[in-house]
Amino acid sequence: MSSGCCGTNTKKQKLYHHHQGPLDVNGGSGSASTAPYDGVVQRITTPAMGYFCFDILYSYLNSLEPPKKPDFTNDPFPLFVTWETGMDKKLRGCIGTFSSIALHNGLREYAITSATRDSRFKPISNDELNRLHVTISILLHFEDGKDYNDWEIGVHGIRIEFQNERGMKRSATYLPKVAEEQGWDKIQTIDSLLRKGGYRGHVTTEIRQSLKLIRYQSETVSVSFQDYMNHLQTLRC
Repeated sequence: MSSGCCGTNTKKQKLYHHHQGPLDVNGGSGSASTAPYDGVVQRITTPAMGYFCFDILYSYLNSLEPPKKPDFTNDPFPLFVTWETGMDKKLRGCIGTFSSIALHNGLREYAITSATRDSRFKPISNDELNRLHVTISILLHFEDGKDYNDWEIGVHGIRIEFQNERGMKRSATYLPKVAEEQGWDKIQTIDSLLRKGGYRGHVTTEIRQSLKLIRYQSETVSVSFQDYMNHLQTLRC
């Protein structure tokens, strides 16, 4: 099941371009970062995942054969793909899944879905490619929160499940950097998520206390179009 990762497209919303957690790893092309868990850092993401997403999107937009099987791991993980544009990295699309999916097929699917089917935006066009940045977020270490306060800003992403004012079950999520980059405290973040998930009533302490919260961490890698072109040039050499 697909899910959107971001909030409203406000001027301040420059999301997920590089998750600078306690460990920030910068390779020659692209950047990657990992949130540590119990003091142990295990790398999953590589810039090759970003190059693959650009390959996928370029092939799709130009009606070409899709790229061959990539060399990075094909282990299953929940993931999100985020596209941003320009120097200010304005959000252009962000969709993913909380279900574990083999990375090769997952990136094939969500590189296109996030670029062309995010209902908040027009589909990305071919003439935008040279301004794009892509971020792959691998979601890890899911834990049930004790209550709506049981998470840490800048460390955890959160997913909430709740009933709206009509009694319908709804859910919404923010990736780990959203609250910190927006300058929100926990209550502001929860209230924004409730609105994002479709809650239209008055938000009270009782409403917050009634929701279910799942917290998680993420490992990300970001690649710009220029990184991608440099990578292609290296292959030609």
